[in-house]
Amino acid sequence: MRHGIVRHTLEGVPDARISTHPFTTSDGLALHLTRFQRGESDDVVLLMHGLTASSDLFIMPEHYNMATYLLDHGFSDVWTVDLRMSNRYPYNTEPGDSSIDDVVHYDHPAMMDELRRHVGQRRIHVVAHCLGSASFCMSLAAGTVTGIASMVAQSVGLVVKVPGWSRWKIELAPPLLEHALGLSAIDPRMGASARFTRSWALSKLVSLGHPECDNSACHLVSLMWGAGWPALYSHANLEPRTHDRIADLLGPTGLHYYRHIRKMVRAGHAVKYDPGDRRHAALPDDYLAHAADISTPILFMTGQNNHVFSDSNVVCHQELDRVVPDRHEVAVLPGYGYLDPIIGKKAHLDVFPLILDFIRRRAV
Repeated sequence: MRHGIVRHTLEGVPDARISTHPFTTSDGLALHLTRFQRGESDDVVLLMHGLTASSDLFIMPEHYNMATYLLDHGFSDVWTVDLRMSNRYPYNTEPGDSSIDDVVHYDHPAMMDELRRHVGQRRIHVVAHCLGSASFCMSLAAGTVTGIASMVAQSVGLVVKVPGWSRWKIELAPPLLEHALGLSAIDPRMGASARFTRSWALSKLVSLGHPECDNSACHLVSLMWGAGWPALYSHANLEPRTHDRIADLLGPTGLHYYRHIRKMVRAGHAVKYDPGDRRHAALPDDYLAHAADISTPILFMTGQNNHVFSDSNVVCHQELDRVVPDRHEVAVLPGYGYLDPIIGKKAHLDVFPLILDFIRRRAV
């Protein structure tokens, strides 16, 4: 453990009462919420991760993390959630046809039922990242979740745009990895595989194109999610220990989620994966078409150097502002990329105050 940080540690949020709250989705998955509480509050903040990440993004001990920042600045009841996309579970790499529609239809309603069971009708504010953000925006558009006081949508929402190199990867990677290499999942830890295995060889090949550092997990998450050297963040924005443990923060995933993302990239916005899937018949085929139905004010946030979803959130704000003027806001973060607005060593100075201000203005 070169970085000296225990995986899934809760030590990054001191002086809080910590409790775990399991819940079960209607399709039979066990998930959980974690509560960090210092007192009673009229406003509750829920922090939501994206695909292959987890609640760890918000409670990291090596920097002033978002959960502690919110607790220190007047929001004394902060929750995190681990959805089916979390690397704390094995679900990401199990065989199946998981899609983001499953998160919209099953995870979010069950999550909100459990949260409401504890906080009642108090105001709930959501801060979500990546596909946690996209899926929650989709839930608001579909009406599977209602009554949210505000939302911060980090990196991507209902519009899905990626760099050109990423478009090629998302088109070719699932069939290439599955059928040519015989891999059903991709994992940042592939560099630690046994020598001369397919996983080890793929990691070595990817690292040949990433001379910017010596961390093979960093190279692999660039392959998995973006276009750049590195793709997800600026090295200068991270604590060295954060860079060392990037494989703890971003885990493996099966390839079927990529197929849903690919379909949304082709459409340019959030759409249902399979309109013929009877399980999800109640969900809209086109989520963006229901954007006017979203009454929750949203701050669409993105790093200026987002090499994963590029300017998706800027365009999304333009689209929503056209149909419901002045309901939503947008913030572009100079010097930041895709993930460092959450895990960056100076995010508490550059990013979290913007989130705090937005939530405070809706906490009335």
